[in-house]
Amino acid sequence: MTADVVVVGSLGMDFVFRVPRLPRTGETLKGQSFSTVPGGKGGNQAVALARLGARVAMVACIGDDANGRSLRAGLEADAVDCRAIESLADQVTGVAMVAVDDQGQNAIIIVPAAYGMLSPEIVARHSALLDRARFVVCQMEIPADTVAWTIRHARRAGAKVVLNPAPILGPLPQDWLDAIDYLIPNEIEAEALSGIKVDSPVSAQAAARHLRGCGAANVLITLGAQGVFAATSDGGERHYPAIAATAVDTTAAGDVFVGGFVASLASGGSVADAIAFGQAAAALSVTRHGAQTSIPRLEEIMRKGA
Repeated sequence: MTADVVVVGSLGMDFVFRVPRLPRTGETLKGQSFSTVPGGKGGNQAVALARLGARVAMVACIGDDANGRSLRAGLEADAVDCRAIESLADQVTGVAMVAVDDQGQNAIIIVPAAYGMLSPEIVARHSALLDRARFVVCQMEIPADTVAWTIRHARRAGAKVVLNPAPILGPLPQDWLDAIDYLIPNEIEAEALSGIKVDSPVSAQAAARHLRGCGAANVLITLGAQGVFAATSDGGERHYPAIAATAVDTTAAGDVFVGGFVASLASGGSVADAIAFGQAAAALSVTRHGAQTSIPRLEEIMRKGA
């Protein structure tokens, strides 16, 4: 299989705690339930892409342990090409602790472990995948120098570069922005990148304009319940209201949007169509618990008329 989309990113196991509310500093809070769920932003996006119709491969690192073997098996079951997922004998698989409250909001702590060892040298061993891809998708849970190498190589190879800059600590280097075709931050990330507080479609418009002016070809700022604001390379600017949904768990909703958006683009959809499709997928995902367990399949979205 030749992958249309290659995801270079994190792959980890999520330990999910259901709580009535998020704990305060120093507080011990009794939880309601516990589950172990496949995750990692890269893994979530790869699964979303595959379930939503794209041919996808993943470049990642896992530990040589039970969590790593379980993650690989899950991706393979979703038809993700896993040949470029390397097992590291001296590392454990990355993990995340996810607390989800009764309103569906979450707080997350990650320990990268193996996926923190995904180096430019490892990605370069699988550069043939990137050379054949139409889209290359990255996030920021892997080392920054690996993201930099990947987006530069992908751009030279002619692929469209998609960056979901999460988690983010500050502005991106100029040469990164110049190489990005689709920059997809949420409100917090857009503020860190632009210096503009983002809390509404109006402020998102200002931040998106700023980021496009800095070099990113297209900027899509996800606003949770307020939808998505897009500033595109043709000069268009548009707010896409959110699809109404009763959220029980927002974990991975942003990853599902990214996966749905890129899957639609890869199938020939316009940017507007891809945003609508990504929103439909994300809206369905928040009605379910967990990360990869919440990701819908293409036939579910099509039944709802997206």
